[in-house]
Amino acid sequence: MERTEHISRGIRDSFSAGLGIFPLGIALGLLIVQAGLPWWLAPALSLAAFAGSLELLLVGMVATVTPLAAVALTVLVVNFRHVFYAFSFPLHLVRHPVAKAYAVYAMIDEVYAVNAALPEHERSAPRLLAMQIACEAYWVGGGMVGVALGAVLPAPVKGLEFALCALFTVLTLDAFRSRKELPSLLLAGGSVAVALVLTPGMALFTALLLFVGLLMVRHLRTARDTAQETAHA
Repeated sequence: MERTEHISRGIRDSFSAGLGIFPLGIALGLLIVQAGLPWWLAPALSLAAFAGSLELLLVGMVATVTPLAAVALTVLVVNFRHVFYAFSFPLHLVRHPVAKAYAVYAMIDEVYAVNAALPEHERSAPRLLAMQIACEAYWVGGGMVGVALGAVLPAPVKGLEFALCALFTVLTLDAFRSRKELPSLLLAGGSVAVALVLTPGMALFTALLLFVGLLMVRHLRTARDTAQETAHA
């Protein structure tokens, strides 16, 4: 398959995620304007910290002059999930050091979810990078549109931040349909439920740790059962 075909497919892969990323970018731009912050903060945040959910939180923290230590802790808790993405994200496909650095920087939830649904033989560096660049373009472009809208709208717009929750729900359902992994879905749901009960203040962090632990237990049990079946064969 030619390089241009891989790039074309990567851009097409980004469309489904872009339907959620672009409105979120608009929400970011609107929030920045409505918080009384300078318009240039939208592209600056989008380029410096390419992470939608975190940027939406940072707008409020910047507006209220939150202490740096609290900002750092928030960044750690919210983006800690990316540590687990690295275990299965296909960075080995990207050879050039600059391209690999960009792939790490642009490893967002949407790109991870869409890429995880692709068959192994269809993945490639050009396809991955094209998807990431397109997603960042949606995000930055949406932020600029939000800034423009915020400057002309007479009243604040509420509720756009729900697009983040809706986007994650759609990506989860797509991944489930492509892999048919009911046990993993049940483990993830159980982890979230336990985390919300035990540590509601940092449920995401707890749920991720619990989910990874359960996946490791499941993996070890599956490996043991496979070994026993092989021994009895």
